[in-house]
Amino acid sequence: MFRLDGMSKMQINNERELADQLRRGDASALGELYARYANFLTAVCSRYIIADDDIKDVLQESFIKIFTKAKSFYYAGEGSLKAWVTQVVVNESLQHLRNEKRHGLVIFDEERIEDRVEESGDPPDFGVVPTDVLLQMIRELPPGYRAVFNLYVVEGKKHKEIAALLGIQEQTSASQFFRARRMLAKKINEYVKLKQEPR
Repeated sequence: MFRLDGMSKMQINNERELADQLRRGDASALGELYARYANFLTAVCSRYIIADDDIKDVLQESFIKIFTKAKSFYYAGEGSLKAWVTQVVVNESLQHLRNEKRHGLVIFDEERIEDRVEESGDPPDFGVVPTDVLLQMIRELPPGYRAVFNLYVVEGKKHKEIAALLGIQEQTSASQFFRARRMLAKKINEYVKLKQEPR
């Protein structure tokens, strides 16, 4: 894992100051960035990638990229640095998935994908499940479903953008999202039924 133990500790009061320090190439600022965002970025990465060793590798590559690309970062107000480093981690996670032959991003023959992906009935009620349980349910989705679901729901990407990011057809993205939602709905229903059973 990327080692930051030897870096001097800094007290940086705001995001702009931290961004300025990073742009100047101050290694101490990377230590501060790591201390501030490591847990959050680990959670972001783990939405896409399951194996702990792979998560560590992706985070290491992400922090290296953040430090080497920091000079090109443009500060656009509070939250923009966090948004940028988050996007770096998402991009590195997707690159890892593309490099893995077993990720299964395209698992259906295009001719077999239904033309209509609209879901019948009510959408799953994500609010009835605790956040940690819901995140685990998402992590249990097949890799392709998981990637598309996170990009669409969490990152707010359109299927056209997701298709370009993952190198798949737009229709495939929509289909995988539909199947991910259906699988999550089943998991949620099973969770609710289990909770309602008398003890």
